[in-house]
Amino acid sequence: MKDSDFKVPDQKELEKELNEYLGKKYGDRIRLVVPMLFPKAQTEEVSKEEKDFNEEKKEKINFDLKPEELEAFLNDYIIRQDEAKEILATKICTHFNRIKFTELTKGRNRYEGVGHIKNNILMVGPTGVGKTYLIKLIAKKIGVPFVKGDATKFSETGYVGGDVEDLVRDLVYESNGDIDLAQYGIIYVDEIDKIASANNIIGPDVSRTGVQRALLKPMEETEVDLKVPHDPISQLEAIEHYRKTGKREKRTINTRHILFIMSGAFNGLEEMVKKRLNREGIGFGAEIRSKDERAEYLKQVKAEDLIAYGFESEFIGRLPVAAVFEKLEVEDLFAILKNPNNPIILGKKKDFKSYGIDIQFEEEALYELAVKAFEEKTGARGLVSAVEKVLLKFEKRLPSTQIRQFVVTRDVVESPERELGRLLENPSNPETQAKLEKLLSREKMALKESIMKREAEFRKRYGIVLLESRIALIADRMIEKGYDVNTVIEEVVDIQRMVEDFERDFYRKHGISLRFSNEAIDRVTEIGLEEDGKGIGICSRLSKDYEHGFKLIRDRIGKREFILTREAIDNPEAYLNQVIREIFSQQTDVRVEDKE
Repeated sequence: MKDSDFKVPDQKELEKELNEYLGKKYGDRIRLVVPMLFPKAQTEEVSKEEKDFNEEKKEKINFDLKPEELEAFLNDYIIRQDEAKEILATKICTHFNRIKFTELTKGRNRYEGVGHIKNNILMVGPTGVGKTYLIKLIAKKIGVPFVKGDATKFSETGYVGGDVEDLVRDLVYESNGDIDLAQYGIIYVDEIDKIASANNIIGPDVSRTGVQRALLKPMEETEVDLKVPHDPISQLEAIEHYRKTGKREKRTINTRHILFIMSGAFNGLEEMVKKRLNREGIGFGAEIRSKDERAEYLKQVKAEDLIAYGFESEFIGRLPVAAVFEKLEVEDLFAILKNPNNPIILGKKKDFKSYGIDIQFEEEALYELAVKAFEEKTGARGLVSAVEKVLLKFEKRLPSTQIRQFVVTRDVVESPERELGRLLENPSNPETQAKLEKLLSREKMALKESIMKREAEFRKRYGIVLLESRIALIADRMIEKGYDVNTVIEEVVDIQRMVEDFERDFYRKHGISLRFSNEAIDRVTEIGLEEDGKGIGICSRLSKDYEHGFKLIRDRIGKREFILTREAIDNPEAYLNQVIREIFSQQTDVRVEDKE
């Protein structure tokens, strides 16, 4: 519905309509009294403040992200799937950079509205290989809202079931009502293979093809009404907004820039691809020999294979990009558990940390967990199940004891109940304590080495130099809080930028140049991390501590440049006194030399 078509109902009509609705639902117990409304004059002009506000919203999104930068970010979290990560990083970055280019050149090209093709993506792969996790990471990195839906829960408009347009409305909800932000979001539809028409049905499969057709317009471009029909709450909100502002609230969202990503296992599709390859070239299909033959066949999928699988050609035409995910082997699951950024081990450490208990995992234990997870044949999801089964009784029993540390060994994985009993009988075992300290030291060393190896990459990504002392702080923070490397580095980057802002602001306000030494920056970073990454607190305190002292020195002797040391951070008063003594001592020496 166009905004211009919106008509505010007459007060009496509205009151009558709403009371009829409430009467049917609650009887005569509830009646609505609508206050007199006096709308303000409508204006089409947008104020400067509104424009600035809208621009501020758009700044939340990282439109400038480069494919290699995004791929490097994904490599921190996703094991294997190199080809899929390359495809997704490239096409999603291109999607958002093209949006930026389009916005900047709007109005300059008379044919700008012609030929707009979105890089909607089809992801193919078995369960538990990281498809959903990957898209969530991308959405978070770029700064756009993310919504996931299950294709099997939707129906064609007018039938019983969910409306596919509800996904678009959910984007607005995830954006806290910010339509300008929601219009750049990502909609992820899983189990898409389940809405393919069944081959054993004679005639059209209305329920499945209907959902496909319902998705066509949103996937390309359409206006979705945010007001759900026959929803009195939506009507009340519209009236209240009009009463307060005198303006008609925007009630639609355009899907032109919303990226749609479809996902499914597509069981049996590889056989269709294999038959086609053998048909096109005798024996060609038999040439494929790899660890995951299914994935190799699926990488050669064409539109005709997907149409034969049961999809409408118009639907497949709106998914020009395909990414195939490979099945995870035991070694891959083991690599996931060893990854310092994996949410499974980090999450479990946090679970125990919430009770004041520190746990460490031996590599042999991680490998046994990977074997158990592989046997469940659910991919990475099996890792969560395997870890929970092993540690459930520990998680239940240990918070009620004085035990605050323990090590997950291979024996713990193989026989949790037996090892729990042994731990309870001998909680202060010196061997266990020594093993824990050794593992902690090894973990910190491994984290430091990993960060140092990638220092050039992080420097390019975040624009800062990571000194060895700062890398040690990052490693300590990761172990203490259970954060991943990018979260901690971004905390450090934010603190260092606050320091740079402090230097600039102090010079602008007072004409005094303050420069933090590396040791001072390390100390500010340390304090900022202790304050949960909020370096603004320490900078604000330093501004109050320094302002009077440095202004006094400036006015008395004209000195305007100072280097701040670690002592200047820990004890500003002592540092200022020392600076003053040194300055006056130098002046006294100069006077003596002049007399001689």
